[in-house]
Amino acid sequence: MTVLWMVLVVVGFMMLVSAATSVRVVQQFERGVVFRFGRLQPQTRGPGLATLIPIADRMQKVSMQVVTLPIPAQDGITSDNVTVRVDAVVYYRVVDPVRVAVDVQDYGSAILQVAQASLRSIIGKSELDDLLSNRERLNQGLELMIDNPAVGWGVHIDRVEIKDVVLPESMKRSMSRQAEAERERRSRVITAEGELQASKQLAEAAQVMAANPAALQLRLLQTVVEVAAEKNSTLVLPFPVELLRFLERSTPSGGASTTQDRGGAPPGDHQGGDAGEIAAGEPVGRGDDQEGRPLHPPVDQEPQHRDGGERDRPAQPGLPADGGEHDEGDQHEGGDHRVSLPWSV
Repeated sequence: MTVLWMVLVVVGFMMLVSAATSVRVVQQFERGVVFRFGRLQPQTRGPGLATLIPIADRMQKVSMQVVTLPIPAQDGITSDNVTVRVDAVVYYRVVDPVRVAVDVQDYGSAILQVAQASLRSIIGKSELDDLLSNRERLNQGLELMIDNPAVGWGVHIDRVEIKDVVLPESMKRSMSRQAEAERERRSRVITAEGELQASKQLAEAAQVMAANPAALQLRLLQTVVEVAAEKNSTLVLPFPVELLRFLERSTPSGGASTTQDRGGAPPGDHQGGDAGEIAAGEPVGRGDDQEGRPLHPPVDQEPQHRDGGERDRPAQPGLPADGGEHDEGDQHEGGDHRVSLPWSV
């Protein structure tokens, strides 16, 4: 009896162990692929309890969750010969657990290698500006490059994103200068547009004020009030605008009178006065005095010699024939008197 009980206990224990090994729990996010004596069973086991034949069946669980796979930073040269370092991340999930279990040994490692190669390829085909500003298109292209081989393994690539693009320090400084110049250009354009709009508004305001003089006067008073509100020692004296308009109206007539005054009397019109009348036949020029007598000898007269001698010269009207001198008080017939001056060299 003792031996029989021992046999029964051993058999019961083996049955319990077999039952424990033949029942598996499959989670909601998992699928079970069963191999019986190494042969793939067509049906996969879903969530819940899965019963297996002891020793004959073996089940492999496959997760159906989305997996995040970071891609290490890859060094590459862009198509415009700029050295960059780019890293990315891949989001994928299993859509066919049978292929994942049968066709590929380690699908995670396989996807990582494909992602690294695809990232280096996309770097070489792209320009630096595309890597910096057009990442969405590059992400789509990278996703297609990784998804093509992954579909044969029963894996679907949900999304691929380029995380960071590391540039050399020299390129960073160059791009910083370029961005600064672009901002300066935009600032100048905005300032110029503002000045243009302001000038148009000022021109319209000037036309309105010119049409209404009272508005200009009010603007002047407003300016005086604004300046007076500032706490400074500046004394502002408003200039009367009416005086400016008066000067503008009087400018043409004043200019004409000034021209006439500067031009003098018309030719041929001599004004009479107390300076005396000019005798007929006696020219008046720059060498005549106020009474019309010449201050320099005529060209045809010969000067008097220094030794006191005098050559014969024709008598001039009003002068003695002998050429002698007379005092201013000498009286002549007719009541008039003349002064004779000797012409000396």
